[in-house]
Amino acid sequence: MQVSVSPTINPNYMNKTLTLLAVVVASAATSFAGTASKKVVVAPQEELFRAGEVQVDAYAAGAAGKFNGHNNVGALGGGLGLSYFFSKYFGVGIDNTLGGTVGGNGTTGVLDNLQGNLIGRLPIESLHLAPYALVGGGATWGSNRGQGNGNVGGGLEYRINRGLGLFGDYRWLYGSNNLSENLFRAGLRFVF
Repeated sequence: MQVSVSPTINPNYMNKTLTLLAVVVASAATSFAGTASKKVVVAPQEELFRAGEVQVDAYAAGAAGKFNGHNNVGALGGGLGLSYFFSKYFGVGIDNTLGGTVGGNGTTGVLDNLQGNLIGRLPIESLHLAPYALVGGGATWGSNRGQGNGNVGGGLEYRINRGLGLFGDYRWLYGSNNLSENLFRAGLRFVF
């Protein structure tokens, strides 16, 4: 006699096994998937202040002080300048200022001021600003008078974009014949 036994499957056992299998597969899938990372690519910002710049300045100017032995000489006018920066921080420049003068004794005339300078600047790219210092010399001519001078000063430039800026600066001109003159300039700076 032969006895046959038919296997019986417990339904609770089957549900537990399938649930466990689903949890294992889901865990394995997430461990192999890794974490998704997004890289944000930011284009590099072009430097506003750079080496090799050629700058052309157009400005209004005012001067006050002692000139050729005369006290309280004042002048208003304007001028043009040209600068070259051989590095981001250092350059050379030349500018010429023309203006009408009024002397302390009521005399009027014309003032022509030509200056050459060494320029040091400290650009702050994030603010579009560059404070700078000037040191140099030149000559100042007026009605029937002229004299050489030294100068020292400083200023601030704001770059609107890579090719255009606004600036304002101050210089103290000193020299023989009691020259002690303050020269203020403000204007546009075109950068190439």
